[in-house]
Amino acid sequence: MNIKLSFFTLLAILASACTNQATGQLGRDLKLASRLDSVSYGIGSDVGGNLKMNLEQAGLDSLNIDALFIGMRDAMDSNMRFDLEKIKATVHAYMLDAQKAAMAKQQAEAEATLAEGTKFLAENGKKPGVVTTASGLQYEVLQMGKGPKPTAEETVKVHYKGTLINGKQFDSSYDRGEPAEFPVNAVIPGWTEALQLMPVGSRWKLYIPSDLAYGPQGAGQDIPGNSTLIFEVELLDIVKK
Repeated sequence: MNIKLSFFTLLAILASACTNQATGQLGRDLKLASRLDSVSYGIGSDVGGNLKMNLEQAGLDSLNIDALFIGMRDAMDSNMRFDLEKIKATVHAYMLDAQKAAMAKQQAEAEATLAEGTKFLAENGKKPGVVTTASGLQYEVLQMGKGPKPTAEETVKVHYKGTLINGKQFDSSYDRGEPAEFPVNAVIPGWTEALQLMPVGSRWKLYIPSDLAYGPQGAGQDIPGNSTLIFEVELLDIVKK
């Protein structure tokens, strides 16, 4: 289902589901007596999951949920039991503090990740068979192909698997059951450099420092900022247009 709504829309929708009962008791005796009941519950569970994720991402997962729902119910009933201006000032100050804390945590984690990657590459570069290029890219030849090498402007067909240095996999064309096709110059710099060194038919292991990968910003939930990445890449073919 995965209904995508803004954070505040999620709160508003959930508020409409609240009653004067304590939220801990809400829905315990719910009976899905009709199709509309089932649809309502399904939408509610989907919205609730999105709300939980948004609260966690905003660093607000420790909120008092009962107080949160009562505040929304009071607002909908136009019956505020506390001074709203004072509450808004408290919320604003809290959100600023939470934002600062989250940024400091993210910065500390990024610095730790960078240090771990630097240490890993320094040790990895000493291993037999590992080649380090001038850019800092490292690669290990698992199988050397005999075909041509692609240029930056050409499109290639590859199979690959990507992991973090702790072994956690974040992507795999093998798992999807089909190889990927893309222009050599349309991927991260570490890939662009390595692919131009690989003859078709090769299978290499790439060790890519963060500045040749996704840098401080990372990529989605699976690749934190400053991550060193490891790929096993099989160059299957150069795609002719």
